[in-house]
Amino acid sequence: MSTVAVLGTGIMGFPMARNLAGAGFDVRAWNRTAEKAQPLAEHGVTVAATPAEAADGADVLVTMLADADAVEAAVEGLRDIPLWAQMSTVGLHDAKRLAGLAGERGMGYVDAPVLGTKQPAEQAQLVVLAAGAAELHEPADAVFDAVGRKTVWLGDEPGAATRLKLVLNHWILGMIENIGETIAFAEALGVDPQAFLSSIEGGNMDSPYAQMKGKAILADELEPSFPLRLARKDIGLILDAAAEAGIDTPILEVAAQQFDRAVELGHGDKDMAATVHAARPSAATSST
Repeated sequence: MSTVAVLGTGIMGFPMARNLAGAGFDVRAWNRTAEKAQPLAEHGVTVAATPAEAADGADVLVTMLADADAVEAAVEGLRDIPLWAQMSTVGLHDAKRLAGLAGERGMGYVDAPVLGTKQPAEQAQLVVLAAGAAELHEPADAVFDAVGRKTVWLGDEPGAATRLKLVLNHWILGMIENIGETIAFAEALGVDPQAFLSSIEGGNMDSPYAQMKGKAILADELEPSFPLRLARKDIGLILDAAAEAGIDTPILEVAAQQFDRAVELGHGDKDMAATVHAARPSAATSST
């Protein structure tokens, strides 16, 4: 039985660790806020006091943390782990930096961000985007199969998966800003936003995502599937990558402003659909 060390047991890492244990792995988990990891003990996961304790003798290291700095801090001093699956969303330079760090420390590295949020993570229905050396694919697949519904391998070069994740996040985050703004626009015109959702339902203009997030906004049920403050972090990664590539991304530049406003209004820990609050007239009123 392989031993997997999971560093980071937040909204995503917690269900991933639980699903790994359910799939038969010997799982050890660490989280900076220890009490968030403690309930995993009920699912057969050993909760460690430090990253080093979690990783001692592990066959696989999984990192699922907020950003690259948190990842680097968590893996400080760790060495000689056969496989490091770096599943946090980081930027292009950080993906290269972490891959280099793995090489220096004798660890096989797979760049493996995921597509999905809280519910897919809980249901082991994530899509894993993966890139790494061919000899790592088989042991990595065993881990990825326990947390996801499919894995998309993108070659041997670490960083290829991160590039695709940034492209996908551009699309998702632009959509969520559009949904929120459209609902706020409907409200401002005196149009029932539900009529908007009902009108597009089932047609070419529809999407399951628009229905899901739109209904959550209308019901004011914005418990975080993915927190707005972390989504804002991801927007920053996209803007950095776009600038390096020499392309303008005005949709995401506006989204950055709106997400910042929503954070200022106190919605940073709500679901990213809380960007709707930045588009509502009350947002302008509160700034005066």
